[in-house]
Amino acid sequence: MKVVKQSGDIVKFDSEKLKRSLQMSGASPEKIEEILNIIVNQLYDGMPTRKINRQAFQLLKKTSKVHAARYNLKAAVQALGPAGFFFEKYVALLFENEGYVAKTNLVLNGKCVTHEVDVLIKKDQRIGMVECKFHSRNDIKSDVKVPMYILSRFNDLKSKTHSIFSQSDTITRCWVITNNRFTTEALQFGRCSDLRMVSWDYPEKESLKFKIEESGLFPITCLTTLTQSEKEKLLITGALLASDILDNSQLLEDINIHSSRIKNIIREASALCEHLGNQCKIFND
Repeated sequence: MKVVKQSGDIVKFDSEKLKRSLQMSGASPEKIEEILNIIVNQLYDGMPTRKINRQAFQLLKKTSKVHAARYNLKAAVQALGPAGFFFEKYVALLFENEGYVAKTNLVLNGKCVTHEVDVLIKKDQRIGMVECKFHSRNDIKSDVKVPMYILSRFNDLKSKTHSIFSQSDTITRCWVITNNRFTTEALQFGRCSDLRMVSWDYPEKESLKFKIEESGLFPITCLTTLTQSEKEKLLITGALLASDILDNSQLLEDINIHSSRIKNIIREASALCEHLGNQCKIFND
């Protein structure tokens, strides 16, 4: 059976790929088999993959909002748009979780021109710049022009000292991070130029998806108990993580969510973090 990807490409339906995604959600083997059987029985030639994913999400949501939230992780990161400002803040949080000090949206003078840098990080006295390429659609890949352009900016900036974390800092490393994927040529150029390339699923143990799952820093946009409008309001307040409302449930009251719903939202956020033990602050009724 053929399915249609968001890019318009027509490919063979891969039940194993869907199974792996369902396994990553934390769903039980029995639930996974149940969902696979339902989807396979309703599959038709030319079915959009977006519809398949949406159906799987809805089936998970009926029995576990947490599993649905984890299954929908990529869409949740895409919801940090539309312009990517919140994505840059989120990437900074991921680096801070790894022991870096991070600053966002700084304007620095290079040797030739002025540059606005998405994220600047420091660890072990080494300073790096991080350029974020945010996409709100699955079908867009960052091509070779992206690392080529960022390399030119990095070269212009690394030849000077800057006032970032101290009065005389030198940038020595550069990351390029996207919430989607790079083309093969972009990855080849990035590796050749010693840029640290990170996409949704690359490198295997350092990908964006891996970092999120390992750290437990699930974006607040994961939560299925919040409406899109409520997620946008919370992002504006500075609440980027599901754990932020565990630390301060007043945020939910401040955007006029009724008390009858707040308990369910907190319960979902708590369960989402629960498997990580002390890495998340767990709400107690």
